[in-house]
Amino acid sequence: MASTATEIERPLTPLKSSRAEKARWVPLAFAAVYILWGSTYIGIRIAIESFPPLAMAAIRHSLVGLILYPILRIKTGIRPTAANWSTAVVTGVSLLCITNGGLSWAEQRVPSGIAALLVATISLWLVILDWLRPRGTRPGPRVFVGLILGFVGLALLVGPAKMGGARRIDLVGAGVLLIGAFIWAGASLYSKQRTMPESPLLVVAMQSLAGGAGLWGAAAFSGELGALHLRAVSGRSWMALIYLIVFGSGIGFTAYLYILKKSMPSKVATYAFVNPVVALFLGWLLAGETITTRTAIAAAVILTAVILVISAPRARAAKARDL
Repeated sequence: MASTATEIERPLTPLKSSRAEKARWVPLAFAAVYILWGSTYIGIRIAIESFPPLAMAAIRHSLVGLILYPILRIKTGIRPTAANWSTAVVTGVSLLCITNGGLSWAEQRVPSGIAALLVATISLWLVILDWLRPRGTRPGPRVFVGLILGFVGLALLVGPAKMGGARRIDLVGAGVLLIGAFIWAGASLYSKQRTMPESPLLVVAMQSLAGGAGLWGAAAFSGELGALHLRAVSGRSWMALIYLIVFGSGIGFTAYLYILKKSMPSKVATYAFVNPVVALFLGWLLAGETITTRTAIAAAVILTAVILVISAPRARAAKARDL
C-alpha cells in the first residue's frame, strides 16, 4: 500500500507546483500590467519635456526591436517569412508609429490622464469595427448601452469650455488620440486574420522594428530630427525613456503575455479600465495635472462603458462565426 500511495502522489506534484506558481505569479503579473502600463502615460509626458515626441518614440521602439529581434531569432530558431514581415510592417506602423507616436505627440497638448481615457476607447472601436466587418458580430443590448455611454463620456470630456470647472480639452490633441485608438482597433482585427510567428515576443520585436522605422521617417518629415539635441535632454527625460523601454515595453509586455496564457481573457481585458485610473492618479501626483469635476464624471462614464463592453458575454453563434 505504501508503494501504491507513492506512485499516486508522484504525478500530482507537478500539478500542485503549477497551481502554486500560478497563485504566486499571476497576481504579480496583473499588478505589473495595471501599474506599469498605466504609468507609461506619465512616463511619456516626462520624456517629451526635452525629447521631441516622435523622435523619443522612435528611439524607444527601435531599441526594443534591435535588442529583442536577434535574441529571439536565435532562441526560437524561427525565420519569419515575407508574409510575416508584411503583416508586421502593417501592424507595427499602425500600432506603434501612428497610435503610439500620435499619443506621444498629443501629450504635448493633452494631460496624460485624459490621454489614457481617450486611448481606452479602443475597446469601443473594436466592437464597432468587428460589427461592421463582413460576417461581423452584432453587439448585444448590453454592449449597445456601453457604446452609447462611451460616446456620451467623450462628449462630456471634450465638450463646451468651462463646463464643470474645466477649460476645453485641446481638440486637435484629442482628435489625434481618438484616430489613433480607431487605427489600433483596426490593426488588431487585421492581425487576427494574418499568420504570424508562434513566438509573441518575436512578433513584438518585428513590429517594433517596423514601427520604429516609421517613426524615424515621421520624425524626419516633421523636422524633429533637426530639433533633437541629445546633450540638451535632461536626466529626468532620459530616465523616463529608460523606464518606458525597460518597464513599459519589457517587463510590462512580458507580464501581459504571461497573463494571456494563465488567465481568462475577460480578466486580462480589465487592464483597459485600470490603466486610465492609474494614469489619472500619477498625472495628478507627479505632474500636477488637475482632475476637475468634468474629468471625474467623464472618466466614470467612459470607464463604465468600457466595463460593460468588455464584460458582456458573447453569443455562441457569434463565436462560431469567428472561428
